[in-house]
Amino acid sequence: MLPSIFSENLFDDFFADPFGMMAPVHGNDPLYGKHARNLMKTDVRELDKSYELDVDLPGFKKDEIHVDLKDGYLTIGASKGLDKDQQDENGKYIRRERYAGVCSRSFFVGDAIRPEDISAKYEDGILRLSVPKTVHKELPEASAITIL
Repeated sequence: MLPSIFSENLFDDFFADPFGMMAPVHGNDPLYGKHARNLMKTDVRELDKSYELDVDLPGFKKDEIHVDLKDGYLTIGASKGLDKDQQDENGKYIRRERYAGVCSRSFFVGDAIRPEDISAKYEDGILRLSVPKTVHKELPEASAITIL
């Protein structure tokens, strides 16, 4: 129960559920595994002409991830389901459980970006997105207007 000095937050272990009586927020989640709290961590890099996003989605398949651009918001979502069946030798159910989960994040990228401008690649549990920078229109310099 002592806080770990190697985790990201010193109080993660302090507030953990040592007897497993709460929902599986900490520990070994049956759906997402032991790294469930690391889902959707995102690194954003600024390059000359684009922003590069690396989104951690370990354990997901490519078809379980969807990326949507609507009203200037880039939304990354992932959903997963898991069925666990246990039967006895007569074929009767001893235990049957179903798990389902959804996670998502949104980023405002501006109204000038179109879906075909964004490139995406999913590899080794990391979704890599490249979003081009928008060209900001220069406002004319303020000039004084004489009042008659």
